[in-house]
Amino acid sequence: MNDDRKYIEIRGVEQRFKTAKGSFLALQGIDLDVAKGEFVTLIGHSGCGKSTLLNLIAGLSSPTQGTLLCANREIRGPGPERAVVFQNHSLLPWLTCSENVYLAVERVFGAAESKTQLRQRTDAALALVGLTAAAQKRPGEISGGMKQRVGIARALSMEPKVLLMDEPFGALDALTRAKLQDELLAIVADTHSTVVMVTHDVDEAVLLSDKIVMLTNGPGATIGEVLRVDLPRPRNRVALAEEPAYVHARKAVIDFLYTRQAHVEKAAA
Repeated sequence: MNDDRKYIEIRGVEQRFKTAKGSFLALQGIDLDVAKGEFVTLIGHSGCGKSTLLNLIAGLSSPTQGTLLCANREIRGPGPERAVVFQNHSLLPWLTCSENVYLAVERVFGAAESKTQLRQRTDAALALVGLTAAAQKRPGEISGGMKQRVGIARALSMEPKVLLMDEPFGALDALTRAKLQDELLAIVADTHSTVVMVTHDVDEAVLLSDKIVMLTNGPGATIGEVLRVDLPRPRNRVALAEEPAYVHARKAVIDFLYTRQAHVEKAAA
């Protein structure tokens, strides 16, 4: 029987890549549990293997050593139960927002459901991210923030058990980013999704997370610290600004990144 406290299990994971200069050790000794319905962020300096770890959970690559399980099954490749949202929305420019989402819906549910049901799923996903009015527009006709919403809608339309997000708001301006963070909080509250998200943004990590996984500097990065964020939900960014638990969590992450793992920044200076 699967333990919901260990919905995603990562044990002894190591990842090496072959390069022109030989073997490169990206990750080592990664052990992590993600509970069902938990929102976990991966944070660390550039090159620490955050996206590499996310790709392993997505099944887009295989570890050199170790095992990854989702719902007690070994992850051996991509699957519709694990949907990925990238920083680059990856929308097909010649298709409308609705058609971009429909492609994912059809691939997952097309064999078992009618076209009417598939369209209903598509419409529901777009409504969830507030894009009903833009359904017939093409990517070139909408803003960057709206494109990212389409990417999120496409992922959610597959009804995944796990939502994997790689810097989904990283290319957006601050105001659009804040709006989408708030919308993501509402969506996750509604869908009870299990989320693993890569970010560079300390405030984003604290606002969204139940747990923040801080990675040490690469090469050979590993988990340096795991911080539980004990803040009640629903969360309001304005109310949290002076909340002691929020301030404490933010300080702990900043201390890890810029004091205990500061040598990357010094080397880059």
